Amino acid sequence: MRRDQAETVGLQALAWLAGEDELFGAFLGGSGAAAADLAEAAQRPEFLGAVLDFVMQDDAWVMAFCDGAKLPYTVPMQARAALPGGQSVHWT
Repeated sequence: MRRDQAETVGLQALAWLAGEDELFGAFLGGSGAAAADLAEAAQRPEFLGAVLDFVMQDDAWVMAFCDGAKLPYTVPMQARAALPGGQSVHWT
């Protein structure tokens, strides 16, 4: 997946989160982001990676997001891998 595509998926995930009141509050609390700063933060690929990291914590969230966005369930992980910090770490 290209980085621009991954950023689009991250923005879609952020929009989905914003519509999920409980999850959105948990994301804001966990990330330290303020709702007023989201427009600026959403322009940073690192922040979009954090959005995807949050969504991928629970399979039910991934499924709900993907179902709403009409995306295959594998897309969030693929998008995360294309954003800064999403590369696989090989310890050997």
